[in-house]
Amino acid sequence: MKALLGSQDVWNIVNNVCEEPESDAALSQAQREALQNIRKKDQKALTIIHQTIHDFNFEKTSGATTARHAWQILENTYKEADRVKRVCLQKLRGDYESLHMKKSESVSDYILRLLAVVNEMKRYGEVISDEQVVEKILRSLDEKFNFIIVAIEESKDLSTMLIDQLMGSLQTHEEKLLKKNKQTTKQLFQSKLKLKDKEDNLEKGNRGRGHGGNRGRSDFRDQG
Repeated sequence: MKALLGSQDVWNIVNNVCEEPESDAALSQAQREALQNIRKKDQKALTIIHQTIHDFNFEKTSGATTARHAWQILENTYKEADRVKRVCLQKLRGDYESLHMKKSESVSDYILRLLAVVNEMKRYGEVISDEQVVEKILRSLDEKFNFIIVAIEESKDLSTMLIDQLMGSLQTHEEKLLKKNKQTTKQLFQSKLKLKDKEDNLEKGNRGRGHGGNRGRSDFRDQG
């Protein structure tokens, strides 16, 4: 906005304090013409300010009667906005550093959760590269990904690796782990079923031998 005001030859009006005389009566004709010229420039500058700011800030400056007063209001508004921005960014940085994948979380869900924080940081002016995000993902995954992390770090150039590429590799590894876990669970379940069948057959066999022995002793007593 400074450049625009300068190009219209009114920045000096905004930047300098210009005191209004108590009365125009004591002024000479030349002084009156100079004062009139300053007032016109001031209104021109105020108009430019109002035309180039958002509605929210326009409401704040609508009561200003001079360009300098409007500019001071804007300066204070942006200073407060910068303070809030710094506080929010500091919190987001803390959230970003503390993020880790949960054991019950899928790769895609975790990366999307991380990217939501990254995008919010960028909205507040943080500069963060894909390489930094890739490195953050790799160092914050669940330990079950340790093998694939080592493989990626040894075989890939992280400085050129896209986040989508990393997600694809991790999802492939995750699917293999899930498939392996399902097979292990199925085998364990089948083993338990076989063991139960053996126990049931053994119990039936014991009951059968017990009944047979009792009948034999009863017959022997009857014959005696």
